Amino acid sequence: MKKIITMPMILASFIVFSQEKIITKSAAITLEASVPSFQPVVGTNSSVTFVLNPVTGEVASLALMKGFQFEMALMEEHFNENYMETDKYPKAVFRGQIEGFDIRSLTEDYKDYTIKGKLEVHGKSKDISADAKITRSGSRVTFISDFEVNASDFNIPIPALIKYKLDNKVKIQIIAVLK
Repeated sequence: MKKIITMPMILASFIVFSQEKIITKSAAITLEASVPSFQPVVGTNSSVTFVLNPVTGEVASLALMKGFQFEMALMEEHFNENYMETDKYPKAVFRGQIEGFDIRSLTEDYKDYTIKGKLEVHGKSKDISADAKITRSGSRVTFISDFEVNASDFNIPIPALIKYKLDNKVKIQIIAVLK
């Protein structure tokens, strides 16, 4: 009799704890390292995992570097082989905390937040502070953040030959729709 009662209780506790986090595997990250007067250098990865703990405001994101797609195949090849060295450093990871986050205060209007955390790219880790806009409509939470990082902070090489075509300052946008 104890086994009959215990098993459903254990399963129910797993369900409660697993619902604590909201996850999507289709968040999008766009990065841009364009320099005016030259061809735009823009890559997008639409298969990014993004996790939000609605109780604590903790966020985490994982992007496989080979998932970034560029307008030109040659740009994508250079990105993977020469700059990001994706065979050696296959992923980018962000772990952080949304300051003052309270999911109950979210509405259909975007609310501004600050996120602080660590970004790990190309074998290096750096503290990041970024602004984010977050909204909630029913059970759907939408998260948008724009920030910049320097390629040099992550030891990402930009050869002198093309330094005038590729900006060291990389603009990054993350859009995640969580259900």
